[in-house]
Amino acid sequence: MTRSHKLTLSDDLTIYHAVEQKKTLLAGLAAAGDLKLDLAQVSEIDTAGLQLLILLKKEARAAGKRVSIVAHSKAVRSAIEFCNLAAELGDPLVDPAADAA
Repeated sequence: MTRSHKLTLSDDLTIYHAVEQKKTLLAGLAAAGDLKLDLAQVSEIDTAGLQLLILLKKEARAAGKRVSIVAHSKAVRSAIEFCNLAAELGDPLVDPAADAA
């Protein structure tokens, strides 16, 4: 049975937090069979943050695991759309605020 784990990030996914966020993301992946990533509270993301998300997806595939981004903040959605990475990341862009309305 695959263990599923939900990881909620509240710090920004920027170059300023990249080292800490990388450790958090990879530890979350190591602790789970499947990782559900909640980014609804991330207020800023830059290319370093996008690289971390791509890295996490690639590490999961290499380990035979699955990472799903289950909630996206407006900033995360905008960055993914602007860089045309929706297909690379492979998750529907979920707006938790819209789902609550």
